Parts: sequence; structure tokens; C-alpha cells
Amino acid sequence: EPYWLTVREVHIVDPDIPESFDGTRIAFLTDIHHGPDFSLARVRRAVERTNQLHPDIILLGGDYVYGDPKYIVPCFAELARLEATIGKFGALGNHDHYQDAVLTSQSMVEAGIEWINNRAQWVSHNGQRIKIGGVGDLWEGSQDLTPSIADTTEGDFVILLSHNPDYVEIMTARRVDLVLSGHTHGGQVTLFGRWAPFVPSQYGQKYRSGMVDTGLTTVIISNGIGTIPPPVRFFARPEILLIHLQREQ
Repeated sequence: EPYWLTVREVHIVDPDIPESFDGTRIAFLTDIHHGPDFSLARVRRAVERTNQLHPDIILLGGDYVYGDPKYIVPCFAELARLEATIGKFGALGNHDHYQDAVLTSQSMVEAGIEWINNRAQWVSHNGQRIKIGGVGDLWEGSQDLTPSIADTTEGDFVILLSHNPDYVEIMTARRVDLVLSGHTHGGQVTLFGRWAPFVPSQYGQKYRSGMVDTGLTTVIISNGIGTIPPPVRFFARPEILLIHLQREQ
């Protein structure tokens, strides 16, 4: 199952989505964990699979390598081949701090990917715009939401990258429409996809996988692409998320 990479498609319907972004395709990749158990060839295949989806925007949710900083530069040499018509953006996860957060950030920028850890960018398309921001990892970094919401209004569409989905429990701002997270690997090993004995979250199964409406925002948690030891998955298939933005009429 760890080799059984799938594409999970999600439709986000929201009146804040501008007309020019109606139909926009966003690919979200997270938890690649290139290292002893996830080869460079598998990173390459994930990149190729993503490019076949013809995304407009690519978002990367952190945890790019596992086990040794030597994997960082080769991993981003492959990620540099990702193709998006509008832009590519990435944030950091806890394992990026365990290895080398500075080298990871530098490698990301050199790969042509906008680094948005505690930063944000207005993304324009045909005269209209949405905002894409990121916060630092909840376990190992700091979180500053201000750049993502400072110059927004209620009518703007805002996407936030937060590696750890638990962050939404302490997020009080109402301006974020969609949060994209990873970190949990979908539990990695589950009881037929219904329950996992270990989820790295303070909230048990709540943010294990899938879409959760918190009342303030919507968070989508991806199963991610790679694994941490042991390198097995059971009813938690590795995935690329393909998000379709739809303007609510």
C-alpha cells in the first residue's frame, strides 16, 4: 500500500472564490519523507503524477525528507520539476526542523517554489486575486497568521498551509477559508480506514484524514505521500490532493 499512490479530488465551493479562479486546480503534496524508505525515483514519480494533473497552483505542506539532511538537496532537485501555470508555494513541517530548516528553505526557493512559512502572497489571475499563506510548524516552529490575513477583507478567499492540523484549534481568525494540512499520514496504519491506533494529534481521530469544518474554517488533512518507520500503510493510501475551486453562485 505505501507504493499505491492515488489522487483524491476535492471540490471547494465558496462565494469568496473570484470568477477568474472558478475552476482553478490546486495540487497539494505533503509528507514526502524522501530518505531510506522513500527513494528519489518515487519522488520523481510523484512529481510526474502531479504534472499529469495539469495543476494551476501547487502547494507543498512540509516534511520533505526523513532521517538525514543529505536528502534535502536531491529531493528539491526533483521538486523543481513540478509545473504549475499560476504558482508553486511551500511551508515547513516538524521533520524539516529535525533535519535542517534553513537548508530546506533555501533549497525550496532555489527550486522555484515560493517559501511561505509565516509569510503570504497575493496570487493574481486575470485581474483578480486570492491569498495563499503559511504558518510555521506547530511542534517545532512559530506560527504567525498575521501576514495571511492582515490586508484581507471578509470577501477575500484565503488559503493557509499549516503542516499540523491541530493549529486550527488555536486559530481564532475568521478570515481563512481553507486550511491544508498533512502530518498525520492518515494514521498510516488504520483499522480499515476507520480508526488508527496512533495519530500524532492532541485530538485523537478528529484530524486524522479528510475534511473537517471547524466552524471558523475548513481544514483538509492529506494522508501524505511518504511514511515514517515502519514504512507500511494499511487503509491509509498515499495521496496527492487535487482541489477544484468553484465559485458559489
